[in-house]
Amino acid sequence: MRTPPLTKLAGLGAFAAAGGILLVYLGLVYITIPRPETAGIDWTSAAVTWISVGLVIVALIVVHVVYGRILLAEPVDDA
Repeated sequence: MRTPPLTKLAGLGAFAAAGGILLVYLGLVYITIPRPETAGIDWTSAAVTWISVGLVIVALIVVHVVYGRILLAEPVDDA
């Protein structure tokens, strides 16, 4: 069976997407850090946010890495 010629590129794109998802999470953590000069989220709410969103982010990253590895392991026909 012939594999699509862009399989390797799609695999690398899955790894790039995983990195982008991690950057979005780090941005969320930075935005939700409690600051004393502003009224807003407290440390407890920030921790709940980081944990709950972090679990979803971890699941998304795992799925992207698994599919990226599958795509990069496929032999590519350059014919």
